[in-house]
Amino acid sequence: MKKYLSGASLIAVSAVICTAANAQVDQIVVTATKRAENAQDIPVAVQALGAETLEENRVDNFTDYLVQLPGVTAGGSGPGQNTIYIRGLASTTPNLTTAGVAGLAPNVALYLDEQPLSQPGRNLDVYAVDLERVEVLPGPQGTLFGASSQAGTVRLITNKPRIGEFEASASSSIETTKGGEMSNKFEGMLNIPVGDSFALRVVGYIDDQGGYIDNVPGTRDASESGRFRPEGTPRANGVPVSAQRAGFQSTSDLSGVTFLEADNANLVEEDFNDTQYTGFRASALYQINDDWSVTVMHARQDLEADGVFFADPELDEYDIQRFEDDRLDDDFHNTSWTVEGRIGALEALYTGAYTDRDTNQRVDYSDYLFVGQYLPDYICDYEVVYPSGAPMGTCQPPNLYVDSVTETKVFTHELRFNTPRENRLRATVGAFYSDLELTERNDFTYPGALNIINSDGSTGIGALPPNFPLTNGAATAGQIGNESDGGYFSDPGPFPDEVIFRNDILRTDKQFGVFGEINYELVPNVLTLTFGTRYYDIEVDFEGSANSAFDRLFPTTDSNGQPVESQCCGTNISAQFAPGNPFGAPDTASTDGFIFKGNVSWTPTDDLLFYATYSEGFRPGLLNRPGGAAGPGGFTVPFAIDTDEVTNYEIGWKMQLFQNQLQLNGNAFYVDISRLQTTIFDPSITNLFFSDNAANAEIMGVEGDVVWAPVALEGLTLSGAFSVLDTEIKEVLTPTNDVLAGEELAFAPNFQGNIRARYEWDVSNNYRAHIQSQVVYSGSSFSDIIEINKAKNDAWATLSASAGIHADHWSLEVYGENLGSTYGVLANNFVYDRERVTVLRPRTIGVRLGLTY
Repeated sequence: MKKYLSGASLIAVSAVICTAANAQVDQIVVTATKRAENAQDIPVAVQALGAETLEENRVDNFTDYLVQLPGVTAGGSGPGQNTIYIRGLASTTPNLTTAGVAGLAPNVALYLDEQPLSQPGRNLDVYAVDLERVEVLPGPQGTLFGASSQAGTVRLITNKPRIGEFEASASSSIETTKGGEMSNKFEGMLNIPVGDSFALRVVGYIDDQGGYIDNVPGTRDASESGRFRPEGTPRANGVPVSAQRAGFQSTSDLSGVTFLEADNANLVEEDFNDTQYTGFRASALYQINDDWSVTVMHARQDLEADGVFFADPELDEYDIQRFEDDRLDDDFHNTSWTVEGRIGALEALYTGAYTDRDTNQRVDYSDYLFVGQYLPDYICDYEVVYPSGAPMGTCQPPNLYVDSVTETKVFTHELRFNTPRENRLRATVGAFYSDLELTERNDFTYPGALNIINSDGSTGIGALPPNFPLTNGAATAGQIGNESDGGYFSDPGPFPDEVIFRNDILRTDKQFGVFGEINYELVPNVLTLTFGTRYYDIEVDFEGSANSAFDRLFPTTDSNGQPVESQCCGTNISAQFAPGNPFGAPDTASTDGFIFKGNVSWTPTDDLLFYATYSEGFRPGLLNRPGGAAGPGGFTVPFAIDTDEVTNYEIGWKMQLFQNQLQLNGNAFYVDISRLQTTIFDPSITNLFFSDNAANAEIMGVEGDVVWAPVALEGLTLSGAFSVLDTEIKEVLTPTNDVLAGEELAFAPNFQGNIRARYEWDVSNNYRAHIQSQVVYSGSSFSDIIEINKAKNDAWATLSASAGIHADHWSLEVYGENLGSTYGVLANNFVYDRERVTVLRPRTIGVRLGLTY
């Protein structure tokens, strides 16, 4: 029976085995060029974690494989809330409360087998169970993989059903974390053959991860608001903030104001960041005949998380103060199908997929207090905000939260053909289409707004008007279907009085592409030229509203006679991205064009490969909610931002030495970045997040991996990988002093690396034992390129170790992660002028039992 390997993206090598007879580095067949080829024979830079490496390092989720891959970093704040970055091509800290409204398109493509899963704002956190490998293809991959592969591609490759073989396995573990709770998990797999042409594979898992972050007692009041604390004032008068954050009454005498405290006493809890992954995956393979097969897969996962996964460096390690409940329910189901076979001499493949993801999240928004210039307008009496004499009155407790509901639906289709691989002239051609629809509703809730006293003596700000009509003058507010041309996506109301802002947005991203790559062996088996191109047509659209409730009367000057009109939020602040909108914004952010790739590879011997690559990548633009807002220096927030583009120059090498006992792979690269997109929160311009093409930048780097399996030391394997980066902003395009030339890019450590040693030996004819140790290091980096939003992530190193024994049908292992309890900072968020560091789990010791049949 003939089997054709499919592959919608890269693949790579890093699974290393040692055989008793002859220690060698194992070779893996990969599909980095969308053809099945030996990984060492393709001129592509690759990092990967093979099935054995995943098992040996107990990789289960996003953070587990992130720390194993030098050059790959992430911004975010916990499970289901991360954005992937490769080679330091990053600019900003993701903001989950506006992910759909203002989230940049991802610049790293995340694949599950043949289908892209990349989504704005937050990537799917797919549990890594029963995987064949996790693969990373760094550098622009746009010709074969499209817009979201500007900086690289990450692909999760699942194990497929196996015809004619019955397999069963189960694994269970229990762990204890220093200063935290117990964790436990169970995974099970069945591969069931049905006749000679059909097989079914089913995988299930449940992983309960105990918490390790403590919500500690604390109080907070509105005197700490950016509105009330000028830069340089002592803490007793309010914590200093950036001058760009300070409110227009920051120098007011507040001695007559009563500040009511927010107190988190009823929320205090140790180890409050519990997480549970629950899910299954079922796949079926039908071999129609020797030439054609069909594979169908359905996966379902529910991720539930409580609390937060970041800490406050001003408190004790792993401590935070939260004043409202934080919780996340992230559920997705995914169905994919692949048909592959042969049409004459051509290998053909069609693949499609549908993904539906729902997230319900509640986020404590109280940190907005520190930069919320206008927060007192919502939680303080009128006489505090606009005093007729000395400020007097009451400010309510600043406990704020956001209720966020999102639904993301994605359809993808790809059709491609390969000419025979034995020809000197080979080609891969195809077409791709995707349609993403993201509905997001965020309710910004200020409970204290119910108790403020207005200028006329009334109490409370007033309810948010239901779906304020924007483009349809004859519309009835609150009547669904006639508010505007764009439509709305939530109930018509009335909304809760304490909901002060509501973002209600539909975002659609549509992408069409035609791609091709041609290889020609100029000198057979020695010198090969490659040329690739892609035509793309992408359209990003917003429809919806951003409404506010604010019923009090506003003066035009403050107590000193200074104008305050422009400082205030106004009534019914709304934005509508739809035809005929009154603000003059474009209907869509659209782009089309071509990108190119060129490569020359030289194979002087079977064990040596050298290559040089030129490649291009891009990311689509998007629309801005506060388009047209005026900032300092004549800057105006653009209604739409342009694509950002990268040009990559790279040389690389792959070497197998000493009869394949030693493998050395590496590359050096230079990346030129034009019109780098970033998200900016600068209240001196507008009180909303907006995006802009902020700068031109460059990246230089070297990365590589080494594997040594010496014959003289049978059973020993040494492996390691590293990444060296030098990033710099060369030219600033946004004239607001938010970005500075000469600074580094975000999430770009100068050095990352790991080294692992594993030794296996036979205890008897039936038992084999192992010991293993690994060190992972990450250098320091910054969390943003926006000066007022960035903080430094300190360097860290961590040690893990394991020891175990296995027989034909069972295994037992004891292991330890982060043995030194390193307080390793994975990400940092300083958007609200307070550091919030996402850190590694403290020392964790566990035992794992595995069974196979």
